[in-house]
Amino acid sequence: MSSTPRFWVSDAQTHGTARSEGGSLAEGTRSPTLTSPAGAEDGLRSAEARGTGRPAASEGPAPETGRLPVRAALVLLSLGQGVPGAWALFAPRSFHDAFPLPVFAWVTKFPPYNEHLVRDLGALSLGLTTVLLWAAVRPEGSLVRAAAFGCLAFTVPHLVFHAAHLGRFETVDVVGQLISQVAPIVVAGMVILLSRRSSGAGI
Repeated sequence: MSSTPRFWVSDAQTHGTARSEGGSLAEGTRSPTLTSPAGAEDGLRSAEARGTGRPAASEGPAPETGRLPVRAALVLLSLGQGVPGAWALFAPRSFHDAFPLPVFAWVTKFPPYNEHLVRDLGALSLGLTTVLLWAAVRPEGSLVRAAAFGCLAFTVPHLVFHAAHLGRFETVDVVGQLISQVAPIVVAGMVILLSRRSSGAGI
């Protein structure tokens, strides 16, 4: 009768050793390749990210609540451009004689009336409005900042011009102009700051 020991295959595969009937251990021919359970690698990356302060690679897009202030600010900027823009484009004479209200009529302080220039101003304002609204609907980082910087490219020179010609206006008009012209600059700057803070989370 043969005395060759019989090995337990299950032990050899699991532990890289073989066990004889008598209980002695023998080296197996090959150790199995160990694999991590599903999701363990992602969990390890997340744990490493928590330890280093860096966001985990598996993080998803920014939560909707993080985008609401940016969207609201972009909608406000679009209204500030779109309402007077549509007025100037479709009723240029009325815009010239009555903007922002008939009792103020700020544009009449810079005569003469030019229909072509007023309509062009309205069309350009509506073009900027389109970009601002697009960014509000799809608040992607580069688009949001491009829209905000585009708004600043108009509102900053606008403020500089009017600040140099305040002598034509009464005190109440000066206050009203400064508020209406500084506000969009502040809002556009806020949009840029918020979008940069959220850039690591999807904005």
